[in-house]
Amino acid sequence: MKTSEERRNRFEDSGGTASFERGVNSFYYVLVCSRERAHLSEYEMVTLQPVKRSYIDSPWSIQDSANLYGVNDWGKGHFAINDKGNLCVRPTLEPTRQIDIFDVIQGLSDRGLEAPLLLRFDDMLAFRLRELRTAFDQALKEHEYTGQYYCVYPIKVNQQRHLCEQIRSLNAELGFGFEAGSKPELLAVLGLTANMNSTPIVCNGFKDSEFIETVILATKLGRNVLVVVEKFSELELIVKHAKAYGVQPKIGVRAKLSSRGAGRWESSGGLRSKFGLTVAEIVAGVDFLKQHDMAQCLRMVHCHLGSQVFDIRNFKHAVTELGYIYAELRRMGTGIDTIDIGGGLGVDYDGSQSAATSSVNYTIAEYAADVIYRLKNVCEDAKVPHPNLVTESGRYIVANSSVLICNVMGRSHFDVQPDLNKIRGDLSQLQEKEQPQPVLDLIDALERITDRNLVEVYHDSVQARDEAMSLFSLGYMSLPLRAAAEQLFWAIGNELLRRARKKDRFPEEFEDLPQLLSDIYFCNFSIFQSAPDSWAIDQLFPIMPIHRLVEQPMRVAVLADITCDSDGKIDNFVDKREDKRVLEVHELVPEQNYYLGVFLVGAYQEVLGDLHNLFGDTHVVHIRLEDDSWVIDEVVHGDTVREVLGYVQFDADELSRVMRRDVENAVKRGALGVAESRALMDFYDNGLGGYTYLE
Repeated sequence: MKTSEERRNRFEDSGGTASFERGVNSFYYVLVCSRERAHLSEYEMVTLQPVKRSYIDSPWSIQDSANLYGVNDWGKGHFAINDKGNLCVRPTLEPTRQIDIFDVIQGLSDRGLEAPLLLRFDDMLAFRLRELRTAFDQALKEHEYTGQYYCVYPIKVNQQRHLCEQIRSLNAELGFGFEAGSKPELLAVLGLTANMNSTPIVCNGFKDSEFIETVILATKLGRNVLVVVEKFSELELIVKHAKAYGVQPKIGVRAKLSSRGAGRWESSGGLRSKFGLTVAEIVAGVDFLKQHDMAQCLRMVHCHLGSQVFDIRNFKHAVTELGYIYAELRRMGTGIDTIDIGGGLGVDYDGSQSAATSSVNYTIAEYAADVIYRLKNVCEDAKVPHPNLVTESGRYIVANSSVLICNVMGRSHFDVQPDLNKIRGDLSQLQEKEQPQPVLDLIDALERITDRNLVEVYHDSVQARDEAMSLFSLGYMSLPLRAAAEQLFWAIGNELLRRARKKDRFPEEFEDLPQLLSDIYFCNFSIFQSAPDSWAIDQLFPIMPIHRLVEQPMRVAVLADITCDSDGKIDNFVDKREDKRVLEVHELVPEQNYYLGVFLVGAYQEVLGDLHNLFGDTHVVHIRLEDDSWVIDEVVHGDTVREVLGYVQFDADELSRVMRRDVENAVKRGALGVAESRALMDFYDNGLGGYTYLE
């Protein structure tokens, strides 16, 4: 086994370059080269041992920060660190056209808009839609595919009006449309696309008679609406209303495929999925339409594998199966000419581009090419025309464009140095037989640490700590001595970590120590409102500081929100090697704001957010580039206390009146002075009209 130094020398002799990436437990080499230039196998490249940063005497750089936080991996070129050490957005991937996020936050603060804030970068949204269009146009051309392609944006992913209006204008340019999965969403989409009759609208989800009648009337109005049958009774309602209004509607059927998706939502597809018709029901549906001379109205077959499908093979299997269903429906005399493969196009949240739940093992170009190639082969094998293709790629379109910014309000930490003289003094006041042995053992462990006995000391200190907690629970140890035991254990742990990081190999026994001894950084946001998937399904979102990135982060922390819920925390973070349990952060500076960004939160998070502790929506600011500088397109102010109280049926005016009566009674009793009563009511009324977050 070669040493780290030997490997490094061998690598650099081959023409490669080396830089450092700071991990949770140590500093690791990051190798930057082509495999052809380096005489290292893939195995050797990924098994270099951790080494000290002091091995190369160089200051911390912005490249070190980029490596540490994986900016180039999950950012895909859309995020970069500038020379000031601030994180920037490059909406169109052009390095000369970028937005300094920290500069935006300072500018918004000058305008009276304080964190937490949701920044939505409109140019990024436009880029994503055009990227989707370009990928499929290239695939159509490359494979000489004769069908058309369009995407419909499922507004369930994010129904915010300003975002939907921007997508509407881009859809008109790109030939895209919308998907509605409920009655309210349908009504919103119909209003959103007024005087835009050619815009494709796909209606999914369970439907009642009123829903279907609305679709039929919208079709008669001239709208391009296609209603997807999720259960057989919907087909009966469609025929009933179509005949009543003399309309030939466009009908689709969702097929329950034997193929399934992958990841958290794989149960959304397959034969046991919530939505869709079995093949037997589809055949019966065709016969039913023929009986009513409406077989030509069946225009589309649809499927949905589930959200965030991370493995491209699942798409290939599903598209192949769906293609043969399409071919058979053509032979049965229907008017089918379109295939809708639903959503599932994923986002690489962790930057690993792998078959992991927070990643995807394909690019948008690979996705488009594989789908088109499979459909073409199936259709030519079955000797049927190439169908039009629809995708419902909501997550892919909107996730990247939104960034949540929060400020850190404070921290708790576990590196307080114990006062050994005081602890010994407290012990000396007790009789020798009453002195708690675990405290004596912890003092001994702290004083006998050497580089050769780290694991032994760790085991001894864990045992002594556990025994100390047991003695306290039985009433045999005082509170000050329990506090001393905790401080001694923390001091031992920090010293063990400090020494272990100097070694080539980090002891497995210390794996949990970084998290155990990490700081808790309290962040001004609610995870339940702004990142509910992080809490509900353990979704990973990239998180990092947006400034001070020329400085080496010297602390590690977990993040806690300002709700009173113990689940209001984030203790799992993006890392290409594996999920890490702590985040590297900078030391807090008094009287200076420290800002963290939570990235790729544009999909689902806003509409799924709840009012836990009555923390409402954050301010949302739409930002775009104009003449190489950022401008504000739109500001959507966050909820006030008055508004969130109204959501739970409290009348703010009545609350103010009741409070004022109580204050006046206190003045009469002499409990409050007039000036004090006025100050209290000013605070109360201003609070009702203020932001729900800390200001």
